[in-house]
Amino acid sequence: MPPRLRIRLPPSQFSGGRAPYICIQCRHASLASTIAPAPTLHPTTAHYPPTQPPSHKPPEYRKSQLHRQYQSLLRSSPLILIFQHNNLKATEWSGIRRELSNALRKVDVELAKDGKEVVGAAVKLQIVQTGILASALKVVEFWEPKYEADGQAAHPPSPVTDTSTAVQDARPDDAAEPIYTHGLSRLAWSTASRNAKTTPPPGSDLTPLLSGPLALLTFPTTSPQHLAAALSILAPTKEFPAPKRKVNAAYHEKPVQDGVAKLMLLGARVEGRVMDMVGTRWVGGIKGGMEGLRAQLVGMLSGVGVQVTTVLEAAGRTLWVTVEGRRGMLEEEEKDKGKSAEQKVE
Repeated sequence: MPPRLRIRLPPSQFSGGRAPYICIQCRHASLASTIAPAPTLHPTTAHYPPTQPPSHKPPEYRKSQLHRQYQSLLRSSPLILIFQHNNLKATEWSGIRRELSNALRKVDVELAKDGKEVVGAAVKLQIVQTGILASALKVVEFWEPKYEADGQAAHPPSPVTDTSTAVQDARPDDAAEPIYTHGLSRLAWSTASRNAKTTPPPGSDLTPLLSGPLALLTFPTTSPQHLAAALSILAPTKEFPAPKRKVNAAYHEKPVQDGVAKLMLLGARVEGRVMDMVGTRWVGGIKGGMEGLRAQLVGMLSGVGVQVTTVLEAAGRTLWVTVEGRRGMLEEEEKDKGKSAEQKVE
């Protein structure tokens, strides 16, 4: 407790000529202004602004933002390669990213000459948190957001506005409000958890591949040319050989080679379908890219159509030959009967 100080006041203000004792704390308390009471919240005003809807997890945490980022990544990337890394150093990561960028840039140059889409700059290689990615994958697979343009009225910031009385109170777990049905909402979490227990895993389930430290290589579009270039850098094989030392000496530097040796391709997610390493390399080996695949599909369908037409024509031709042969036989029998009747008459 602080020491008490005696304050002497002018004697004219008190009777008897002696100032009374007043402690310094009491004097400060008497001079303090009155604390204003906290304003009461309007009962019909939502406590959550439209730009910051409530979340099942606190949105200010980094884990929540990573969860939201991984959901967007899984929904917007049609082609994702999954790698398992083992204690790569910063110099190894930078070398791998440099060589990957150079390889994708060469593919973009070749595609730009033919007037095709260039997406090499949008291909990203990033390290992910395995547990958070698994949770985000469960939300993406077992919960489908339904966004509605109507019914999202902006809540007033203050109860004194004219529109305060028209706003209904909204709860964080209110499923009727589209603003509260985002990827981090309680509705998304509860729906995904319930459907994961009652619904069998879909064909795009990546859960078996989510083990250990992971890195994702995401593509904005399904491009077999860019996939082949990435496989030749990150997971070279006989089908996708690494660049030779005479062509690209930087790729054969020790940090890059050590980093590539610590990467292991687990599989891929292509257009919502999970593929193993064989399927991933098959996609990368499509000649001519997606245009070449469409041309092969059109050729197959045309071949099937030609075969069906040939079979139908052969069946019709056979039927026509059979009918014509039978008609010829009947005509010959009629002629024979007419000749025999003429002979009897004679």
